[in-house]
Amino acid sequence: MKKIAIIGAGNLGISITEGLIKNKAFDPNQIIATRNNLNQIEHLKKLGVTITNDNHFAVKEADYILLCVKPYKVEEVLTQLKDDFTTNKILISVATGISLQTYQNILSQGMSIFRAMPNTAASVEESITCICGNSKDENILNEIKTIFNPIGETVVINEELMNAATVIGACGIAYVLRFIRAMIQGGIEIGFDTQTATKIVTQTVKGAAELLIENGLHPEQEIDKVTTPKGCTIAGLNEMEHQGFSSALIKGIKTSFDKI
Repeated sequence: MKKIAIIGAGNLGISITEGLIKNKAFDPNQIIATRNNLNQIEHLKKLGVTITNDNHFAVKEADYILLCVKPYKVEEVLTQLKDDFTTNKILISVATGISLQTYQNILSQGMSIFRAMPNTAASVEESITCICGNSKDENILNEIKTIFNPIGETVVINEELMNAATVIGACGIAYVLRFIRAMIQGGIEIGFDTQTATKIVTQTVKGAAELLIENGLHPEQEIDKVTTPKGCTIAGLNEMEHQGFSSALIKGIKTSFDKI
């Protein structure tokens, strides 16, 4: 029975852990989660997860090591742990902006190393996880997908696109939530209470996404279905564009990408 260690179980690591348990991809007793302050992951222990602040123990015990530490801590943490890694272990890092070559320079030659970029929707099994790795072995790649498929969708990409994937897939959660918040505020201004506005908006956003997923159409094709001549929808859309709606979003995405 293979085990997985979540090294540095912060918000994302906790989301992934909860998603794996919820979908029954791993039994809780197959998961080891580490964090310096164990009080912050005490709820995982109640679910049956082994929690510890001993990263050496976690790496030695696990087959898959999911590295969830902040990017600036990656080299320090891996240097401390490198003697605990063996070539039969698989490292998967969700740290932003750290190349596969950096990991290879620290760890044993011949190790399978992957980068993955999920998002916090992992906790509700709706993440999108972009994956790249130094191994072309389809069996190993399928094992990595097995870890992330239960928490959403996966897509394999080239490493040079990982920063862009971070912006669209991970930062993108915040962009969409800010859009939802603005829609709710607009709903309140035109008469709804907060609870009702939130229910209408969140279901509308979910429905819009499902239309694209199920029908496989470009967004404009779905927009055309609700923009009647001289109607209120096109009037609202045009006003948003006059105020820079699309350009502001595109500029924000580009700014996040440049920051990486």
